[in-house]
Amino acid sequence: MKLAIVGGGPSAFYVASRLLSRMPDAQRLRVHMFDRLWAPHGLVRYGVAPDHPEVKNCTHKFDQVAEDPRFRFFGNVNVGARSPDGFPHVLQLPLADLHAHYSHLLFASGCTLPALHSALSESPWCMPALGFVHWYTQHPAAPPPLPLHTLDHVSLIGNGNVALDVARILLCPPALLEKYDVPQSVLDVLARSTVRHVSIIARRGPLHAAFTAKELRELINLPDVAMAPLDPALLAVPPGVTASRQQTRILQLLAQGSRAAHSSTRKTWSLEFFKTPTGLDTAGPAPRLLLAHTALDAQQRAVPAGPAPPLPTSLVIPSLGFRAEPAAPFFDPALGHLRTSAGRVLGADGRAVRGVYASGWAAMGARGVLAATMMDAYGVADQIAADAVAGSEGPPVGVEQVMNPAPADDQPPPLVHDACAAGRVVQYADWKRVDAEEVRRGAALGKERERMRWEEAEAFLRGNA
Repeated sequence: MKLAIVGGGPSAFYVASRLLSRMPDAQRLRVHMFDRLWAPHGLVRYGVAPDHPEVKNCTHKFDQVAEDPRFRFFGNVNVGARSPDGFPHVLQLPLADLHAHYSHLLFASGCTLPALHSALSESPWCMPALGFVHWYTQHPAAPPPLPLHTLDHVSLIGNGNVALDVARILLCPPALLEKYDVPQSVLDVLARSTVRHVSIIARRGPLHAAFTAKELRELINLPDVAMAPLDPALLAVPPGVTASRQQTRILQLLAQGSRAAHSSTRKTWSLEFFKTPTGLDTAGPAPRLLLAHTALDAQQRAVPAGPAPPLPTSLVIPSLGFRAEPAAPFFDPALGHLRTSAGRVLGADGRAVRGVYASGWAAMGARGVLAATMMDAYGVADQIAADAVAGSEGPPVGVEQVMNPAPADDQPPPLVHDACAAGRVVQYADWKRVDAEEVRRGAALGKERERMRWEEAEAFLRGNA
């Protein structure tokens, strides 16, 4: 088995880990991982909030995977359709090259695009939460620094954990973030921020909150930041409804509110339940977010219930989840991710494509925490191993033989091999050098690490930094 993995995030590494551990005596097993990002670990590096360093502990396991001589990582390589803006330096590798040089293929490419709101279009006054996260994690496709020194009020659409991450970064005193993995350029912008209030708008009520109690507690406990009190009637559990333990804890935290009184702090935030945006009015001297009240129908879906007062705001940040790229092979527009069954990728006729698999968000959409991603990845790896043992007599029955059942050698495709020799591709040993240098630079500043952009990392790896 010579497996190519497209994507270098947690799902990709967990599949590789499971296969390498389940097949310790299979000397002919090779796993090659390709990622258009120059650094590995995907959302662990470029999605986890910097003040949640414990979530990144899984990278120790990923380092162990990379120590296996049967594994190789190739960063700065984009497989398939041309990369979006922000990746001018990547090597473009046709998908056909993987078909020709590998017996098996796994898509672990995640959901890399933000889900959009039909009433809001991207503009100077509206940007998706993914762009904000990319900015504070220094993602290669990050937008320019935000003019936070010109903003007073930010409105977040959606109430998942990412929305609360964004609110917390906007409201947290920069001095509390200095010890974490926050680039100095981001800290400089946050230090000049004039944002005073963040509104978090949810189309349903507290019982249907998408955030976790942990995230809510962190926002409530921010020093010198106050939460706007909620109407107690909003927190009442309807008759005939039994709240779960998680729901009960969230209701208790919302009733408790922040330690500081709402009128006593310079920065505040509010939860606006049962509201949804209907547009953004930018005709006046300041933008106004147009809103409608909502109510729950018999299926607990939020439906419009009349207009709500407009909300003056400086910036709107929709945080409504993520979707896979429509150009991805086997993408299903109705699903928003790849067509799969039990980890196997399906062709347009619904039959499994022999030797082609998908895991994580690429296969099931953007949902679930890291533990759920790990369990899904282990299940897909078990399926790959079972299919390999079954051989031609067992499932899946492919629509066509797109992979090469007998790859000629252990090397990556010639295009990648030559780019490695030219220093255009980042291998795992290169990453570990950069990783150590980022930690060293951070220690000199009294923080977790100081991140490099690709240009800095390239110069460092070439010995010019």
